Amino acid sequence: ENRLIFQSDKKWLYPLFDFENFLIENNSYSPSELMVYDKIVGRAAALMFAYLNIKTVRTTTMSIRARQIFKHYKIDFECEQEVDKISCRTEEILQNEFNAGNAYRILKSRAGLL
Repeated sequence: ENRLIFQSDKKWLYPLFDFENFLIENNSYSPSELMVYDKIVGRAAALMFAYLNIKTVRTTTMSIRARQIFKHYKIDFECEQEVDKISCRTEEILQNEFNAGNAYRILKSRAGLL
């Protein structure tokens, strides 16, 4: 319906963990029917979107590594600018990861949420 249901100004991937909690608490939303906008999307965020079953993503800046994940999981995406990689440690850690569940566990651990 093209309306804002969640917003966060936190850094790194914390908004996505908060979004996951929002979806759990508000189970009337179907993640696959939502469109997510994120300013910068690297491989880690792309894997989180896949894990959360998000099927539409819009972004200002996206890495080629994120594109690989979007194509693999058939996630519709638009970006204004594509870069080789995002300057973030998780982009390197997950550079060869395609399993969203494995990536989620790694990211949750790095976030100190396990």
